[in-house]
Amino acid sequence: MKSFVTYSLFFISFLSFGQNISPETLLDKAIAYHDPNGNWNTFNETFNVEMTTPESAKRTSIISINLPAEYFSVTATKDTVTTTYTLNKRKCTMSYNGKVLDSSAAKQKNMTCDRATLYKNYYSYLYGLPMKLKDAGTNLNDTVEKKTFKGKDYLVLKVTYDEAVGSDIWYFYFNPKTYAMEIYQFFKTDENGKEKPDSGEYILLSEETLLNGIKIPKVRAWYYNKADKYLGTDTLVEE
Repeated sequence: MKSFVTYSLFFISFLSFGQNISPETLLDKAIAYHDPNGNWNTFNETFNVEMTTPESAKRTSIISINLPAEYFSVTATKDTVTTTYTLNKRKCTMSYNGKVLDSSAAKQKNMTCDRATLYKNYYSYLYGLPMKLKDAGTNLNDTVEKKTFKGKDYLVLKVTYDEAVGSDIWYFYFNPKTYAMEIYQFFKTDENGKEKPDSGEYILLSEETLLNGIKIPKVRAWYYNKADKYLGTDTLVEE
């Protein structure tokens, strides 16, 4: 009798995991989990991130994102150097150890407004997931995949982007019961747009914190896809 009950529970679980779900429905459920009140479009928060990497000094970043005001700033400190990039609508400013730089001085420090825009897009994208998958130029694959990663089952959403947005291929792994985003992974592509299997990275997400009413992964551990080589960890920390 016990073995029959065990088998039945396994069978029900298998059926549940195997149920078909459309990519759009999966994304909607994931967004409903992370941003149940639809707060992303009015996101306005400042948060601290510590990055630790093997054989390197810790880097602490203070990040401000105010989407309605079109404002972004990141102040990063590593060893004795502090750099700040700020974008206030279309105005870009940069500073080094507290001193505002003109374009010539910034260039000498290898700081540019293009890099400021890169940081803005990077942090807005990663901390805006999965909501950012609704952005224009984002293409969801036709089907949801079922994958097992490190012994755990996931519903996986494959995403590509219009050429003007990016060439990488991304995979987003969602808990099949809660629809929480727990992993994301990307691969580079060759000149024909084909996925390069030994390229790219995967990021393991753990713990959660609330920012602007949104459930944000607190810890992100980065690894190369090739050989599972560990790269480093970003952790949201209290001020």
